Amino acid sequence: MAMPTRLLIALILCLATCVLRAQGRDISHPGIGLGAFGAPWAGLGWGAGQGAVHRGSAPEMALSDLKSNMDSLEKELQQGCGSAHHARERLNQLEEQLARQEKYNFTGGKIETYVFKFITEHFRGLNLSSRMDVKRGGGGRLRHAMNFPVELMEGIKARGVEQKLVCIYIHSPCIFQDVHNNSVLNDDVLGAFLRSGHVAGLSRPVEIQFWHDMVLDASNATCVFWQPGAGVGSTGSWSREGCETMHREGTVICHCNHLTYFAVLLVPAGTLSPAQLASLTHISTIGCSLSAAATLCTLLLCCFSRQRLRDSTTKIHMHLLAALLLLNCSFLLSTPLATGPEGLCRATAALLHASLLCTLAWMAAEAFHLILLLVKVYNVYIQHYLLKLCLFAWGLPTLAVVAVFVFKRDTYGYHTIHTSEGYSNATMCWLTSPPAYSATLCYAGLILLFNMLVLGRVVMILRSIRRQKGQARKDWATVLGLTCLLGTTWGLAFFSFGIFLVPQLYLFTILNSLQGLSVCLWYITVHRRSKLGPVSSTSRYPDARVKGCEGSSGAAP
Repeated sequence: MAMPTRLLIALILCLATCVLRAQGRDISHPGIGLGAFGAPWAGLGWGAGQGAVHRGSAPEMALSDLKSNMDSLEKELQQGCGSAHHARERLNQLEEQLARQEKYNFTGGKIETYVFKFITEHFRGLNLSSRMDVKRGGGGRLRHAMNFPVELMEGIKARGVEQKLVCIYIHSPCIFQDVHNNSVLNDDVLGAFLRSGHVAGLSRPVEIQFWHDMVLDASNATCVFWQPGAGVGSTGSWSREGCETMHREGTVICHCNHLTYFAVLLVPAGTLSPAQLASLTHISTIGCSLSAAATLCTLLLCCFSRQRLRDSTTKIHMHLLAALLLLNCSFLLSTPLATGPEGLCRATAALLHASLLCTLAWMAAEAFHLILLLVKVYNVYIQHYLLKLCLFAWGLPTLAVVAVFVFKRDTYGYHTIHTSEGYSNATMCWLTSPPAYSATLCYAGLILLFNMLVLGRVVMILRSIRRQKGQARKDWATVLGLTCLLGTTWGLAFFSFGIFLVPQLYLFTILNSLQGLSVCLWYITVHRRSKLGPVSSTSRYPDARVKGCEGSSGAAP
């Protein structure tokens, strides 16, 4: 009786084990908790689901190569990826090796790999979830999870065939670094793929969860997947296509309809959405094109009307228009040339910088000349007046830009404009050095402050003279004309923060891209008015005759 009793006990224990497996009990791994629903799994010493656990062994040499490749990649990730391209190649080799292995699970500080086997028609879904007790660098690693739906097998026609699901978790950003150096949440990149082929267009998406301890919402975090580069040696990029983002307290949930590498892209604060960037690009392109055409036509008109260039006032206006034409043309070229060679992009950026500095300088020259005409009641003679203005407005900015370009060429280059979806960033040829950008802002700030003081003085003069004439509407027209001529709208650049960012950008883009057109319209108006009667140099400014000192001209040419 002893033998039948022992046999009966063994049968009961086997039956209990099968029941537990059929109920989907999790068998834990130090780094992963598994929930399998009615599917047979095979891993390294653990599995769950209906049916027997498949066990197999890879050839000794292949397994040795796999371990060596895994250790090398782990070490490379620990050291920070000296070569991202080399690390990506090693990862591709690792994917192929894992797909050929019967079983191989690896848990390291920077990379984890898991291989699951199942029969196609037996697949009932799979939930994978990490645990908080996994340590990295002395601290707890934040959790992440991947949930694979039953529909994962809907595109696979072969039945009764063993499938392999390979999951690779990478806790380092260096392999998946695009040209914009975007950051991902917790440095976590979760990947999965089937050995049988590409999986896309799932009716029920894969769910990926990332836990965090930050303040995140749709404006600064979005789910993305890695899209490899098309050319040999080219970097890939992050894309949001096929992925949806949900935010809960402390968790970002991604729903994606395909298998690849997934992450949560962090967007810097104060960035634009792709739609806003596209609209601003269209506005600036249209505005700068209109301004360039208008300034070119006005310059040609003045060239054919030589008598109009005899006084200093008109000559200063023409120099300002020439600077605006150069600024608009160089800006229009800065975006398309950003796709060309680096040397050409740097030259374009230097041209754009020089034209901006010269335009601002000629605005300051306009303000200085206006002060001489309207404020000074006595004749002021400055020898070689126009030549000195040209040296100031053309010479000094050009000399500064040439010096920077020669001695510190990397100041100019590819400038990235970030969006809330970092994978769709825009690039143009512009300044790449923060100190140079700050110096340009200070230069612009000083000139705009001087022009604002001049404009304020002119407004006071208008109010004192027009107070008894009831011509307030004409005063406003004068102020608006001077505002355009002196470029005070460029001061909006100093309000690009907080809630003012988006409205300021739209106002700045609309007003300043059309500045050349506005100056041309004003000049044509003055030109037509001058045909009705004699006009002094003072009247070249909007309604400047209000000073009543037409005869007391300011500066001799």
